[in-house]
Amino acid sequence: MKGLVEFVSGGPQPGGFYFAIPRGSHAARLGNEASISQKVEVKAGYVYSLIFGATRTCAQDEVLRISVPGQTTDISIQTLYSTDGGDTIALAFKAIAPIVRVTFHNPGIQEDPTCGPLLDAIAIKLMPPAKYTRDWSAYLQELLNRGLLPPKKLDRISPLVGWIIESLKPVKYIDKKHFSVPSGLFAVELVAGRESAIAQIIRTVPNKFYTLTFTVGDAMNGCHGSMMVQALAGKETLQVPYVSQGKGGFKTASFRFQAISARARITFFSAYYHTKLDDYGHICGPVLDDVIVRPVF
Repeated sequence: MKGLVEFVSGGPQPGGFYFAIPRGSHAARLGNEASISQKVEVKAGYVYSLIFGATRTCAQDEVLRISVPGQTTDISIQTLYSTDGGDTIALAFKAIAPIVRVTFHNPGIQEDPTCGPLLDAIAIKLMPPAKYTRDWSAYLQELLNRGLLPPKKLDRISPLVGWIIESLKPVKYIDKKHFSVPSGLFAVELVAGRESAIAQIIRTVPNKFYTLTFTVGDAMNGCHGSMMVQALAGKETLQVPYVSQGKGGFKTASFRFQAISARARITFFSAYYHTKLDDYGHICGPVLDDVIVRPVF
């Protein structure tokens, strides 16, 4: 540890503060220029997912810097995407040595020294290798039931195996236990409008036709309004409207596209911005699930 690192409890604090720690009852608060780190045994050359909870303590823009050998990421925790007071975030990194030091650092200097991000619920898990026939992202289910997947500019290797968070803002990972998920155990919520997009590059045969099928809906979390998910594949585009009452529901859409090379990029994003019906301060969006690409014979 370096600098002022405090072990704090959740709930009301002196001076009128309230520390929201939804994943437990205690957390570490990082003061100005403070950091906390730990050495972890890993397998060199393998990819790992780093999952942690982060909560801001003040209205000022707070940043959490996460460093592992060969990679440094600054995560802004100014915007809150969860309603329980704190976000869970998943990053990915490739281990370059059998022992790596994972460091969490508060690079900011706040006018109020009692400010600083809260850090808790840290976990590291070996990621399975990507497969071309299906994704293996359900492994996140064990550790991350509702969390943020940062964009590619902040995290070169997505913890959502096989997918690219191709946007300025994160997408949200949700599970069936806490949300309405159309199929299987988990799905993705596009929480930041056109700034929240997800993509995948798949193998194709040039000039061959394929059918892209996917499901859109709402997470049964109070997100309401006229939603629109736009899908792009090859040279084709499809806009899928969905009217959400915030109570769960979904619809399936599909379209045909022609591959123009040995690789095809499929991309999904939300056309509009949305907030929750009972809390306009929390942004949300349509759910994307059950993405399937099949060749047309």
